[in-house]
Amino acid sequence: MTTIAIVGAGPQLGSAIARTFGAQGFDIALISRNRAKLDTLVEQFAAEGITAAAFPADVLDRDALAQALKDAAAHFGGVDVLEYSPVGTFGSTALTLPSQTDPSHVQHEIEFQLYGAIAATQAVLPAMREAGTGTLLYTTGAGSIDPVPEVGNVNAAAAALRNWAVNLHKELAGTGIQAAHVGIDVSIGTAVIESAAPVAPPQAISPVYWELHTTHRDQAERVFSI
Repeated sequence: MTTIAIVGAGPQLGSAIARTFGAQGFDIALISRNRAKLDTLVEQFAAEGITAAAFPADVLDRDALAQALKDAAAHFGGVDVLEYSPVGTFGSTALTLPSQTDPSHVQHEIEFQLYGAIAATQAVLPAMREAGTGTLLYTTGAGSIDPVPEVGNVNAAAAALRNWAVNLHKELAGTGIQAAHVGIDVSIGTAVIESAAPVAPPQAISPVYWELHTTHRDQAERVFSI
């Protein structure tokens, strides 16, 4: 069996990605802070014939995140695909305009987005290198590409993650390991902040991840928009 580890697993995009890969026979390792919510997802997936297991960890605790991924690999026999899209940014960070941003406004977001992604990658990449195959996928909003002043501090950290992910794609070219960034230029389900962005259901977005894992492994980035 093959396994996808979803960091930031929740009821919207994470669940849609899980169902997309689960429909293809993947086992699902679910990682986020709240065990109760993860256990609910595991039960839902089991009812749908998808094998999943919960590995609670906070992405801000890099040692715990790495251990959760190692536990997932031990449980399922490896992690073939990593998808990193932690949620909760807008509920835990004061949003600042670029001119009103100081380092402390960006630090939490850098920890949350970039450093968490790096820690997760370091936990699974050595085994992928040894196997000569694997997929690493990282999600941000499209503000990482075309920033919005009202969320200047969040966009700065997201852009750092995007830069790192695209650069990782270049480094890993020819190794059999795909790394790619997904920029989502819509609100998922319902708007998170006041915005003119269109809304798309998560199940419309999740096929992008399957394509990057299968038929578009040469691409460093996909932007989803409608």
